[in-house]
Amino acid sequence: MSKEHKPKSIYITSLEPRAGKLMVTLGMMELISREVSKVGFFRPVIRSEHDIDNDLNLILTRYNLDISYDDAHVFKVDEVQALGAEGRFKEIVQAILEKYNRIKGNYEFIIIEGFESSGISAGFDVDANINIAKNLGAGLIGVISGRGQKYKEILEEVKITAETIKSEGCFHLATVVNRVSQDCLERLEAAFKEPSKDKDSAPVYVIPDVKELASPTVGEIMEELDCKFIYGQKEGLNRIATQYKVAAMTLDNYLSYIENGDLIITPGDREDIVVGTLSTIFSKAFPNIAGILLTGGLLPGRRVRQLIDGMRNRVIPIISVESDTFTAAMHASQVEPQIRPDIPKKIELALGVFEARVNIDEIKERLNLSTSEIVTPLMFEFRLFEWAKKDKKRILLPESYDERILKAAEILRTRDVVDIVMLGKRDDVLERASIIGVELPDVEIIDHTTSPYLPQFIEQFYELRKHKGITKDAAKDAMLDINYFGTMMVYNDFVDGMVSGAAHATQDVLRPAFQIIRTKPGVLIASSVFFMCLPTKVMVFGDCAVNPDPNAQELATIAISSADTAAAFGIEPIVAMLSYSTGQSGKGKDVEKVAEAVRIAKQLRPDLLLDGPLQYDAAVDMEVAKKKAPDSPVAGRATVLIFPDLNTGNNTYKAVQRSSGAIAIGPVVQGLNKPVNDLSRGCLVEDVANTVAITAIQAMQN
Repeated sequence: MSKEHKPKSIYITSLEPRAGKLMVTLGMMELISREVSKVGFFRPVIRSEHDIDNDLNLILTRYNLDISYDDAHVFKVDEVQALGAEGRFKEIVQAILEKYNRIKGNYEFIIIEGFESSGISAGFDVDANINIAKNLGAGLIGVISGRGQKYKEILEEVKITAETIKSEGCFHLATVVNRVSQDCLERLEAAFKEPSKDKDSAPVYVIPDVKELASPTVGEIMEELDCKFIYGQKEGLNRIATQYKVAAMTLDNYLSYIENGDLIITPGDREDIVVGTLSTIFSKAFPNIAGILLTGGLLPGRRVRQLIDGMRNRVIPIISVESDTFTAAMHASQVEPQIRPDIPKKIELALGVFEARVNIDEIKERLNLSTSEIVTPLMFEFRLFEWAKKDKKRILLPESYDERILKAAEILRTRDVVDIVMLGKRDDVLERASIIGVELPDVEIIDHTTSPYLPQFIEQFYELRKHKGITKDAAKDAMLDINYFGTMMVYNDFVDGMVSGAAHATQDVLRPAFQIIRTKPGVLIASSVFFMCLPTKVMVFGDCAVNPDPNAQELATIAISSADTAAAFGIEPIVAMLSYSTGQSGKGKDVEKVAEAVRIAKQLRPDLLLDGPLQYDAAVDMEVAKKKAPDSPVAGRATVLIFPDLNTGNNTYKAVQRSSGAIAIGPVVQGLNKPVNDLSRGCLVEDVANTVAITAIQAMQN
């Protein structure tokens, strides 16, 4: 199919109830958001039972879309039911088409999520969705539920779906069979990978039934049952309850039945069950349960509550409900799990499963996707994960007791971005993770204090630094520090890079790297850059974090390293070396330093598009550039800005960040033989994840 005939919109619809189309919608939004700067979202019919439709709210908030909630939908389900009862089906479809046509001109690409359970009939839902997709000119992705179905039944349903869509004249983009049991997953994948006789047939992707996505969190159960939060940490409410156990036996018998992910339901005065259940947290012999639901509006006695209070942050979530045990258990089992904006764990899990099973390149080939020249912050951030996945690296996170590090590690593991390695005592790290609802079952955790690498690292560090007067005892003390030990792991290629600094000062992270890993051949000094994600482009600012007052030779090195970093991350390096004057308009040692740095950089790298001295406005504003530097090949279009000193660079990046709302990603350390990056102590979970992805990409360049 020629590009002009490929669709510029996708219509995702379930062909039966509870097929899990939101996972597909999320996955497609993630894909399109990496490629296109102006993405729209449209959901013709939203659910009536809540004030805010979950699917619509999730997509609008996660992807920060430039469309209002009201503009993104037409009807509520009850409105469609009322119109359908009067036989006004044509009016429903016309209203949807009219609203879509009003908004489509505002976006480069639109993703549409179809409706289900209109209440009219299942046949109407399927036919209406296909008809709307055809009239919108959208490529249709049909989502089928494989839950409870056998191999041949699924094959037949996929065949019927393809025939139905084709007979209606709609462009069939793909079929996704979701929630497939493990016993027929591989057979289905093999069957659908076989070349089809019909060259125009749509690809079929098979996604397994994931228990965690089909189960509610403790927080969702608490909300739906109107429970009170009694003990534990609020983060623990994100723990997923994969099954329920009503504890009515004696303690000894009950303990033999508990499993991973259990929500224990018991009367609030069963103090033996409460204390026994909490004891399992501290025992390696028992599974990790999700939480405890106390029934009857009862709480344990004063002494038991005092005991629980003493456990402080090590307590799993305990919630309480007024209803009796039978009613509470019945209602809990009926809670419908959702992928919600406030449950990032499920979002990342859904995306990880989708990306592992769906051929993204194949989907892109079937769409009219023109990669935008504009690069938004969201596009850049989403591309980081995509780039990092191309050649999976091992990245060390030594600060394993920090909650932000644990949460980021779970995201990176779930999305299969990198292989994470951590430092610490395994049982302690996993216990801490479990308390906040984080699961890291297969992450490698090394106790650096007892590691077999320790003697080797002590000897190596002593040999590297003995010319500086270090003793063997001092070398041993250094290797007991997680940043020194971690840096030595990078040095020995046990890992490909390291990210630290959430709980350490910059010098504590970078000093070991400068002493052990050192700079690349021909690179005078290590330096740093920030990726400044402005509304329509990403720029590189350097050096804003490491070198206080570089001389001309060092400044030239920073410029060259920054240009190479920009190129490695898909940014065309157009380098402006900044000063307080443009060209030869000013004099003084500071201007002369920049001019000399420009000369050196051009001599070392004549291939680079580089100029200076330039003032900030002349470097980035074409109108100013025409007046101040009309002959400069860089002025007005610079993508890499090199500041003369740390004072100027650090203040400027913060000023731009605050005044323009830009997202600053970094600092990214450059020029080292192997990548080590420093986090801000005020970093967020997403900052950690982004920095790890950046470190992995740097490792690829090495």
